[in-house]
Amino acid sequence: MKFPARIAPSILACNLARLSDECSAALTSGGDLIHFDVMDSIFVPNLTFGAPLLSSLRKDGFAGFVDVHIMANNVDLLVEDCAAAGANSITIHFEATSHVHRALSRIRTLGCEVGLAINISTPLDAIEYVLDEIDMLLVMTINPGFGGQSLIPAALPKIEKARQILDRGGHATRIQVDGGVKVANIRTIADAGADTFVVGSDFFSAPDYAVRCAEFRAQLA
Repeated sequence: MKFPARIAPSILACNLARLSDECSAALTSGGDLIHFDVMDSIFVPNLTFGAPLLSSLRKDGFAGFVDVHIMANNVDLLVEDCAAAGANSITIHFEATSHVHRALSRIRTLGCEVGLAINISTPLDAIEYVLDEIDMLLVMTINPGFGGQSLIPAALPKIEKARQILDRGGHATRIQVDGGVKVANIRTIADAGADTFVVGSDFFSAPDYAVRCAEFRAQLA
């Protein structure tokens, strides 16, 4: 199924001291949603932020769409907290919990869109029995944990296979990619079958966010 392309600036790369302004600028410059990485330094080797920061962002008046990507082990508690803090979409990792179906169902119950992420080494066959539960599949294109990494080429055929599996099964499911997405490769990633692109350092390092977003759009046109 063909979906319109979406640009998802990741606040992992923004100036967190000006979080609300950065998020607003990212969307007014042409981004579609904010990617909000929650890391626990256990599931991944980095510690970022959690539900309290999202709650503060909402209290500061930011009303844009926020997709929370949970890269942490304590999935059940974090899902509850992030939904209460104002998440619009919550994505959990298949590898982070033994009860994937239950966690996905809970996200839906809490009123959020449902995402499932898989690491580069996780085979697509592993998620066969939960595909009916998700709105978006996040195919990691790096090893999760840190921004600024280069895309792993092996992810491209995996994206292609994921798109084939979803289409063959009649699933109206988006494919998001996270890691190493740049102006120079976003077209190749889109051609593989992705439609939602997490952009971090290549977006927030630009002197003009609107110009950079236009460059992404030009490649996707």
